[in-house]
Amino acid sequence: MKLFITGIGTDVGKTIASAIITEALQADYWKPIQAGDLDHSDSHKIKTLLSNLKTVIHPNSYALQTPASPHLAAQIDNIQIDLKKITAPKTKNHLVIEGAGGVLVPINDTQTVIDLIQPDYKVIVVSRHYLGSINHTLLTIEALRARNLTIAGIVFNGDHAPSEQIILNKTQIPLIGTIGNEPYFDQNVIAEYAELFRENLLKLS
Repeated sequence: MKLFITGIGTDVGKTIASAIITEALQADYWKPIQAGDLDHSDSHKIKTLLSNLKTVIHPNSYALQTPASPHLAAQIDNIQIDLKKITAPKTKNHLVIEGAGGVLVPINDTQTVIDLIQPDYKVIVVSRHYLGSINHTLLTIEALRARNLTIAGIVFNGDHAPSEQIILNKTQIPLIGTIGNEPYFDQNVIAEYAELFRENLLKLS
């Protein structure tokens, strides 16, 4: 099973959600495009948050120097992101794939993050609670459905809010779980959420 983790925008909690899902399934992890912060990348963060010994963290297809939208970071690095050079690593394990920003973030002059999502991937949408998040969540889901991509579930980030039920009712997408406003995240906290999310995640395979 290949799970593509996308968000309704930037800084909505994709990496924490990816860590929880990876830990729950003891899956492999892969971030195709990393833009900036290469010494403390999302792959590095995932490694520090996991406690299982099975996960393999696969290298980025593109590791860009500049913390910016992938298309701009690539332009500054004087390279062109080529979708043909982004292929999922071979593994017999489940694979968690973390996107960059939201689904319509550009990766080059003509393509966006949504173009990374292959037909055999199952998408999990991470939604964070803020004013306007209902609109952003529904737009993300509409964009994915317009491509006939499989949306397997949704993860909410932030303490339970009334907006959750509206989104679930309107989309009929299964809830994987809600991540509360924790003071910090470490291996123990990730493991606790992994236990809470595991049953719903296993239903997807």
